[in-house]
Amino acid sequence: MAQWTSAVGAPQLARLLRSQDSREVQLAGGRRLPAYRGLADGIRLLVLEGRIPVAARLPAERELAAAFGVSRTTVAAAYEALRAEGFLESRRGSGSWTAVPAGNPLPTRGLEPLPPEAAGSMIDLGCAALPAPEPWLTRAVQAAMTDLPLYAHTHGDYPAGLPVLRQALADRYTARGIPTMPEQIMVTTGAMGAVAAICRLCTSPGERVAVDSPSYANILQLMRDAGARLVPVALGERLAGWDIPVWRQVMRDAAPRMAYVVADYHNPTGTLATEDQRRRLVDAARSAGTLLVVDETMTELRLDADTEVPPQVCSFDPAGSAVITVGSASKAFWAGMRIGWVRAAPDIIRSLVAARAYSDLGSPVLEQLAIASLLTGDGWEQAVGIRRDQARENRDAIVAALRRHLPDWEFSVPHGGLTLWVRTGGLSGSRIAEAGERLGVRVPSGPRFGVDGAFEGFVRLPFTVSGAVADEAAVRLAGAARLVATGAPVDTEPRHSFVA
Repeated sequence: MAQWTSAVGAPQLARLLRSQDSREVQLAGGRRLPAYRGLADGIRLLVLEGRIPVAARLPAERELAAAFGVSRTTVAAAYEALRAEGFLESRRGSGSWTAVPAGNPLPTRGLEPLPPEAAGSMIDLGCAALPAPEPWLTRAVQAAMTDLPLYAHTHGDYPAGLPVLRQALADRYTARGIPTMPEQIMVTTGAMGAVAAICRLCTSPGERVAVDSPSYANILQLMRDAGARLVPVALGERLAGWDIPVWRQVMRDAAPRMAYVVADYHNPTGTLATEDQRRRLVDAARSAGTLLVVDETMTELRLDADTEVPPQVCSFDPAGSAVITVGSASKAFWAGMRIGWVRAAPDIIRSLVAARAYSDLGSPVLEQLAIASLLTGDGWEQAVGIRRDQARENRDAIVAALRRHLPDWEFSVPHGGLTLWVRTGGLSGSRIAEAGERLGVRVPSGPRFGVDGAFEGFVRLPFTVSGAVADEAAVRLAGAARLVATGAPVDTEPRHSFVA
């Protein structure tokens, strides 16, 4: 049985190789590399950056040689070098597919909330969450307390969600031009609860699920724990949204049961998919019979007013038969308010609700009432406005600090969301994360957001600090980068203390 889960065509691979900066694949110490070595290094870099998925079948030697304009001997030597380094596996009759070397570090820390007692000595850039927007949180909870007696005489379990909140969410979609009934909404315990419920209902252990590459780390781990076989699909060149031809190929060749994507201010890259990409991805999923799960937790967080926001993905499938939408109050309002939701066809919602009896039964009533009070008044828009202002200020501060202290690190400034995806100047993101934690700054490294060790040369930085704290975070990251670049022991750099 073949060990690959997707395929990369010769023209596509040649295009990706040509798009690389020539200094990355052709020069070493000022000397020009042999052609095979440059080709091998180029493919290795594409794998480590996640632009070619792990377990992707590569083209035959003759096909790549013709597409890239080199001899077949050069391609054969490059493939052999990659096999020797652990980045390629081959089997007669099955071809060759990408891999990562045994023992490649896959960090397990960096996204869990930092314990409050550590806040005085550690700058936490692991969790992309901001403090609650006040006074709107307090006002929402007070309104919920007023309404709570109406529900206190019941058993309190509402597997589909409180009717008042389902109606408010349906009205919100309808106001955006997507007619929605309350029967198309299920309230969940955060977006993670929504995706977990969808996975339980729609996939079985061992089934393939296609995902953006990179993608949200916690969702990737949730799906792994559910037994899914993840099929990574690289974002377009220079993070220009989705690469639709690649998505069509993956849906055709790997036949994933489900696909999970983030269209708006993608976590971790901040990418915003275009209207045409959204329409074409829905068409591709419908044609392939793949259920498309779209995470909209960042949709509200447009930080630049002049950015045009495309229609929501579900607008191209208003009945909800091919697209399931996941939303949440965690990013737009407050992570401590664990309220999420699913929008789908009524029959899918009924199945999700029925299956919920064997998990958490329902979301807390008080929190649902609080979100309903925000959505039915003007509180939501005003609170989200505060959140946007906070995130914009923090984004600009961390961007300026990185440019001052780490000018060789590369990134594109996103127009929304809460995260910055940073290429670390050729250094290991995992080692920078390890060194940084000992120096008092906590960041998640790139491999957390990929499949099987990809994105080693990246870290994710959230928009959670500003001013002097952002500058100090960049100073500490620069110290971590120096340690990694020189190979010096971490303890040679002084530890920092910091009080926010």
